[in-house]
Amino acid sequence: MQDSLSAKLAHIYALRLHAPRSSLADRSDYRTLLTRLGNPQHQIPPVIHVAGTNGKGSTVAFLRAMYEAAGYKVHTYTSPHLVRFNERITISGQDISDALLETLLDEVMTRACDLQITFFEIATTLAFLAFSRNTADLCLIETGMGGRLDCTNIIERPLATLITRISYDHCQYLGSTLSEIAGEKAGIMKPGRPCIIGYQHGFQDATPSHDSETLPFESIAGQIDTPLHRAGQEWSVSQTESNPSHFQFRYGSLQKTYRVPQLVGAHQLENAGAALACTHVIDSFSIHDESRAEGLTRVNWAGRLQRLDHHPLRTLIPANAELWLDGGHNDSAGEVLARQAQLWHAHDPRPLHLIMAMKQDKKADQFLGHLLPHLASLSLLALPGLPDQSHDPEALTALALARRSDLPVTRHATLEDALRALGPDNGDSRILITGSLFLVAHVLAIS
Repeated sequence: MQDSLSAKLAHIYALRLHAPRSSLADRSDYRTLLTRLGNPQHQIPPVIHVAGTNGKGSTVAFLRAMYEAAGYKVHTYTSPHLVRFNERITISGQDISDALLETLLDEVMTRACDLQITFFEIATTLAFLAFSRNTADLCLIETGMGGRLDCTNIIERPLATLITRISYDHCQYLGSTLSEIAGEKAGIMKPGRPCIIGYQHGFQDATPSHDSETLPFESIAGQIDTPLHRAGQEWSVSQTESNPSHFQFRYGSLQKTYRVPQLVGAHQLENAGAALACTHVIDSFSIHDESRAEGLTRVNWAGRLQRLDHHPLRTLIPANAELWLDGGHNDSAGEVLARQAQLWHAHDPRPLHLIMAMKQDKKADQFLGHLLPHLASLSLLALPGLPDQSHDPEALTALALARRSDLPVTRHATLEDALRALGPDNGDSRILITGSLFLVAHVLAIS
């Protein structure tokens, strides 16, 4: 069965990833496919719909952990997968089985044989079918790209929508300004259904969480009567200076203190706060505060500031060096990682060595610009298995040196070469592998 499923997945991987922008508003073939399958999107459990550039997956992970701690059965649909397609669709907390995935894939592809369907439309249809045929209390659905024209945005009456941090990504589809991108993300808002807006700047900023003249959340919500619950206004999070193992969450006049989640990074407090706010906004699912606290401490989301303490790559570096992995690849992710570098330096100062590969459609200058001041060295390579889709390491070298001429920058044929090159002189150091979720997937697939 595994070989058979692998061949069928290879077929859908070869499909066009996204439809041309000119046809996104219509999606007639996609709607025809759903109709042929009985419109499963109308038969799934209640939905929380999540959009944003950064933090969608982590926020879904927080929501899932808290609702599961409260005893609810939860389905999730997220993207991309890191190692196996099955990761995208979880059924009551478990990745979809190979057997069910293959059965549903056969059914979908039979109905789609004469249609022009994209990879994401197939994947989303699979999720809708799986969710419609397996009971649960709640569905957490993440957009693949954007919001207004995303194929998940066929959900008409979600319990709530949630929009995480907006940054520059997929600009060829979503627009060249943050305002345009935010407008696309805000397209998941629905009349009368609450929308939680995550932090658009760090929560330590004194300014409000977003500039309403730049990000048009208020104007769009006002047009369709969507109640907003905004970071820094209706809710907020703050670090507890006297006890760094805890943080404070405020929702209206309510204030609670929680342990810092095991997901590393100050930005994860922002994502946790958005998820906490969502659990308060939705009153149709009761959840005790003990369940919220338990969920925050047991949440897991691979490839996001993940420390690799037991991984084969550790044999290539000194025993006392730290090895970290993160899939960040845009301006906002670079800012977040720079903030983490500052925290590391304040609490456990070690030289920070960055190993990076990135797809050529990403804005490497915006990502690296935040990180360069914090680095002891930079190692560059092409994405394993995707050299033609990667930023040229030589061009990245020139970019980095133009901004910081004193930085040691090296180029390597493989990730393993880059790690070996750091050598025994960098024992008391911190190594961060980053720049792409494709690179994260490569690392996590190593066993």
